[in-house]
Parts: sequence; structure tokens; C-alpha cells
Amino acid sequence: MHENKLQHFYIAEEQSIYLLNNKDAEKLKAWVELCQQQLSLLGYKNIALLGKGAYGFVFNGDDDVGNEFVFKFSRMNLPQHVQDRLAEEAEIQGELFHSRIPKVIQYYKIKRQSIVHMQRAPGIDLEQYCQLHGPLPAELVVNIAIQLADILLYLRDCSQHEKGKPYVHGDIKPSNVVYNEKTGKVYLVDWGSSVIAQLDTYGQNTANSIMDLMSSDLQNTNARLGDIYFIGPEQISGAMSSPRFDEQGLAATLYAIASGQSCRYGHQVISPLSLGLPKLLAKIIEAMLSDDKKTRNSAGDYFFKQLPYLKNMVMAKQHTLLKITPLIPIWLKLKSDEVIDTVVYGSRKSFLRESTGSSKLNDIDDAQLEKYYKNFLMGMGDTEKAFIAAVGRLGNFPVVGGLAIRWQTDGVYIDSNLTLFDPHLKTSFQSAVNNMVHLAQGIHRIGMFKSCLFNARNTLHVERRNSEHNFIAQPEQKISFDISDIAEVDDITRLHSYFEDGKDPDEYLYLPDEIMGVLARLNLIHHTGCIIFEVLPTHLKIHSYLMLLNHEKEAEFTECLTKIITLLPTIKGQGISGFMKLPYKDTRFFEHISALPESYYPKNPKTKK
Repeated sequence: MHENKLQHFYIAEEQSIYLLNNKDAEKLKAWVELCQQQLSLLGYKNIALLGKGAYGFVFNGDDDVGNEFVFKFSRMNLPQHVQDRLAEEAEIQGELFHSRIPKVIQYYKIKRQSIVHMQRAPGIDLEQYCQLHGPLPAELVVNIAIQLADILLYLRDCSQHEKGKPYVHGDIKPSNVVYNEKTGKVYLVDWGSSVIAQLDTYGQNTANSIMDLMSSDLQNTNARLGDIYFIGPEQISGAMSSPRFDEQGLAATLYAIASGQSCRYGHQVISPLSLGLPKLLAKIIEAMLSDDKKTRNSAGDYFFKQLPYLKNMVMAKQHTLLKITPLIPIWLKLKSDEVIDTVVYGSRKSFLRESTGSSKLNDIDDAQLEKYYKNFLMGMGDTEKAFIAAVGRLGNFPVVGGLAIRWQTDGVYIDSNLTLFDPHLKTSFQSAVNNMVHLAQGIHRIGMFKSCLFNARNTLHVERRNSEHNFIAQPEQKISFDISDIAEVDDITRLHSYFEDGKDPDEYLYLPDEIMGVLARLNLIHHTGCIIFEVLPTHLKIHSYLMLLNHEKEAEFTECLTKIITLLPTIKGQGISGFMKLPYKDTRFFEHISALPESYYPKNPKTKK
């Protein structure tokens, strides 16, 4: 997105390619194809885009004998000094020799393009694995904790490294931990935030000679930021790099995979003590996520001391199956041929902020920050951040619909309409929705939050030469809608309205009266869904998900949507404005909570809890 003020409207970490304008989308597709062609010319097969991050794109490919490799390309639109970090990443990763750290084969620089060629860790990353299965069973969480601890012990053991200093990964999170379900082994990947530690676990400088001490910078940190949803307070505040950073990433990762969340910030409400983990590990994670630095460090030390006990802990051979009772209804539909690329739009978020002053992160020149909407989320409390992240996590699933959450003094009122298009993901999705509800219960404010989930592949794009021109749609462009399988008779007393909650204070595009008049007509027709207008200087996007419930009004519904397209030239200004309509009011009420009740793994797994 071109304007800073618009960045926070997409909660998902990465913009879908279907939200880019035609020029940017074509440019990205062409660049991806070029990378794949270059790898094909080098003789690699089965080449595919594996993932993308703030600094680069990752492709996988096989050689002639079936060995699997990863190729990491730097983003070409980043400043040169940022692109050069890929060389530093390759250098540090190349100095590490551990069976769970992929080996670097070679670093290339072709013109301005930096590429790292390395082994591929076999398996699936834990973020994807959790999305498929939901919160991971306690037996697996303990297993992963032990394996990650082994990697961290290697990184901090100076005797294992040629330079005699500890290393810091700096970005431990579920998506950077690859799990091989066949072997049960985990691997630590993506070393883009890695550095040689400036301090050891005792806070002492790691310089191992007078000359080394004199040449080292004792004032400024060499640390990279990492993912601010998972890194600890010291790393966020720019402290000197230390193995303690990775303890924090480890604790946040274990908490996230055990609870099925996308960040560390929900631990006050969805406590580590409530996740069915062994009491020892649950207490350690709780202390490692503490607000007190001394408590965090003591818990980290205690964790490593207790590893022999964790390794010998008696646990069930079969993983404990997750049982989830849905807190709000979820509708299931079998997959159609249509691919759903879900995007989450959230509005009315400003009341969740504790402060509106400038964030301490504003001046940090780090591309990693841009996708985390530093100017918006960093003013929120931890539970509020976790709530926003929980809503964003819903966008990882093939789902459409809407949420309206109202906080009052007596509790939380939730209206919803969520349709999931893959029944295999039901358990994981219900868990993600329940997490969102629990976090909402832990927010003690008066206010309202709305969220629309739509398929980005249906977004209409209308472009103009400059802001002096009008937006004019192509003749074939139209706003599509679905028709429900069964017609629903209007019940006026229960209908939800586009306009019942007044003007959204977080939106700043004022639509012309003519379009508002058409929306008022649409509002009287029984349907569900959302329609969002997003206006950039030369690019208008209309995001929508609409389902007609009153089949008798199909002609009028079509006429209204056609009229909106013809009225696009009347839109002036820039910004965003969205409207959401639920099929009817079916409000669910939840009392406020401070934390979920404690729940631990049984001392004897053969007996029931």
C-alpha cells in the first residue's frame, strides 16, 4: 500500500497479490517467474515459491538426484544496505554446524540480486502445522521444547564455535521452526535476524581478548528486530544482543503452539497454566513471559536445568486429542472450485489503544516493522494486541463473513456470521475463534470492533491516470454476489443494518450522497456480507462478499450493485469506508474474565484428569 496511513487496515501480515494494482501484481508475477527460470537454467527441478518475508522470497528446488534445496532471494525494492544483510545471514549460518540447522551451500550476487543457496529442512513449519491441526498436544509441545533447547544450548556454547562467542538466532517463532512429522525432528530456519551475541547469559561482554574488547561497540546493539509478535522486551527496546533473546523467542513459540495463537501477547488471559501442559513446563513458560526481567531470566536458567527431568517425563505415547466446544456458531460449506484467498478488514479499533503518542519504534529503520503496523498496534496493551492478532489469524483460513463485538460494563456481546469452506480445518478454526472470544472477554473497555472477512480474488480494481481524473469501471466489471441455497423470509425485528452503529471513527472516506442512497436501498434487502471502498491516488478497490437471502429481490439487488459501479466517478478524496451486514441478530453474551482457569497434564497419563 502506498500511503502510510492506510497500512493498518489489513490485519494479515502479507497483502494478497489480488489486492495489488495491475502494474504491481504483474511486476511481482514477472519477478517470481524470472527467479524460477534462473533456477531452472541451473538445472533444478520442482521449483516453487516456498514463502516470503520482509526481506526476501524463498524458493525450493530439487537437483538431479532428489536432494532438496532452498534459495533465498533478497527483495529488489529494499535499500542496498538492507539487501546486503543476506550476505551477513549466509556468513553467520555458514559458521554453524548442527544437524538441526540447514547448511549454507553458497552465497551468490548476480548484478543487484543477492541469493543464498542452502539445504532445505524437511517437513512443515509449525505455523502451518498448527493451522492444520489447531493447538498442539502437550506431548508434542514438550518434545519440541526439548529439541529447541538443544539447539539453543549449541548456539550459546562458545567452545563449539570458531570465534569463541555465542550466537543469537533473533527470530524464533512457529513459522521459523520446521517439524518433520515422520521423524519427529524439528529444525531452526530463517537466520535473517541472526548475530554474534554482544553479551552472554550473565550480561557480560563476549569479547575474548583486549583487542576484541577495544574494537567492539559497547554502546550500540547489533541486534536485528525479529518478529515483534514473538521477541522479548529487551530485543524490542534495542538492548545489546544476548542468548536471552532466543529464550524469549522459545517461550513465545511454545506458548503459541500450545494455545493455537499467532503471538505471545495473550498470555495474561489465555494463561500458559490453562493449556493442559505439564505443570513444570507451564510454570516455566508463564515465568519466561513475565513482565519482570529478573523473573524471565531466572525462568530461562531454570528451564535449561530442568531439561533432564523434561526428557524423562512420563507422557502418553498417543497424542492427546483436542476437544473444542465452539463458543460462537461456525457454518461449514464444502469446497467449491473457487479458491478463497481470505483477507481480514477491521474497523473501530482506535478505542483499543492506550496511547496515541509516537511509538518508541517509529525511528527504527527496519523493513520488518512495516508489516506489523507499528503506528497502530504499538499503542495497545498486550491483550488488545493479542485480540487483533487473533482476528487476523482467522484470515489464514478459507472463510468469509463478519464479526461485531461490543464491550459493555457487564460483559461482551458478539454478533457473527462465519462460513468456513474446508471442513478439515474445523477444529483448528474453532480453536482460533474461541481464542478470539476469550481474549475479547479479557478486555475491560467500553467500545466496539467490527471485522469483515472477504475473498481477495473477488476484489474489483479500477484505475485512473491521476487524482484529477474520475474512476471509471470497465464495461465487464461488476460486483458479484452469491444466492443462498434456501430463501430466508425477512424478520424485520431481527435484521442487522449497515448503518445501525453510526459513522465509523476509524474510516475517513466520505462517499457521495448518491452512493449512500443506493447503499440505503441495499440495506432494505435481506442479505449478508460486506462491501468496502478503498481509494488510493490512482487506484480504487472494491472488496466485497455478498449473499442474497431474499430470492425475490434478485433483480433489485443486481440493479443496486450495477448502480454503484456507474456512480464510481462521483467518488472524491482518498481513504477507506466499509459496510457490513449480518443475516440477522443472534447476539451471544460472555462475561468478562481475567484469565482462563488452570488446567494441567495429568501426573499419570494413564488415568483421566
